[in-house]
Amino acid sequence: MTVFNVQNENKETDRADNLISGNKWNQVETVRKDIRDMKADNNVDEVIVLWTANTERFCTVERGLNDTADNLLASIKSDAEEISPSTLFAVASILEGATFINGSPQNTFVPGCVELAEFHGVFIAGDDFKTGQTKLKSVMVDFLVSAGIKPLSIVSYNHLGNNDGRNLSAPDQFKSKEISKSNVVDDMVESNHILFKKGEKPDHCVVIKYIPSTGDSKRAMDEYSSELMLGGTNTIFIENICEDSLLAAPIMLDLIILAELCKRIQIRPNDNCSEFSSMHPVLSVLSYLLKAPLVPAGTPVVNALFKQRSCIENIMRACLSLPPEHYMLLENKVHSNIFR
Repeated sequence: MTVFNVQNENKETDRADNLISGNKWNQVETVRKDIRDMKADNNVDEVIVLWTANTERFCTVERGLNDTADNLLASIKSDAEEISPSTLFAVASILEGATFINGSPQNTFVPGCVELAEFHGVFIAGDDFKTGQTKLKSVMVDFLVSAGIKPLSIVSYNHLGNNDGRNLSAPDQFKSKEISKSNVVDDMVESNHILFKKGEKPDHCVVIKYIPSTGDSKRAMDEYSSELMLGGTNTIFIENICEDSLLAAPIMLDLIILAELCKRIQIRPNDNCSEFSSMHPVLSVLSYLLKAPLVPAGTPVVNALFKQRSCIENIMRACLSLPPEHYMLLENKVHSNIFR
């Protein structure tokens, strides 16, 4: 049997009282029925599924296994072991037309899953809630690079005591989190070709330790070592105590509210065009709330926090027929009254 999560101690296992039995396709059908029943029982128009379970290990992406929608569905029906639980939930949600948001760092959205969502026109978003340390890191690196200060190394240490911490103490599950936390600086580094040559990036190390007595109060420490002009160096050290669940709760609400709002948005290029289009099934607009943003193939990944927020704000302004906000304010910078 292929294991995607750390096997919990008995006291944790005893809490699991809503298990889904059967093979993988039966599990998908069970989740689909749960979605339909919830929709009918509560008389709602839309269901949004938000994955908040423990981090899984990364699953292997293989040709013939999960590289296309057809192969993924066939693999589930044949009970292939290398299909993760979160991918099963995502597939079930997509087949029921329910938006699926992945709040954990693993690669739930294998290529076949993304293709399935695009084929059915169902929204998906991911990956991994952006709550404390990573959000601050994206701001710090954006500041340093924008100021012409070259980050040489970023060392991040965390310890926490909740079940998430216990799960991340296993190497395979930690690897999923390490990837999502490490990639957050890439686009900011690549934006400055004066500081960084092609292919060059800061040394980046992420450490996570499980300390049970810490509970939900995660300790996060970051050290940023940077190069200054004339060979100087600069070091910034930040210590942060994050209430893991309390920081995640409002982000979960925002993700659901914004995802539902996106379903209402229809776009056309101009008044002369009669055809409207919905937003792309891969909801990259939600990147502001997620560590490792999922974006449509061939489009840039933006991790800079204020650019991500500006994207959401300006889309909302467009919905109200307002122009996008920017900070050029040229009318206030010209020695003339031609703009007044």
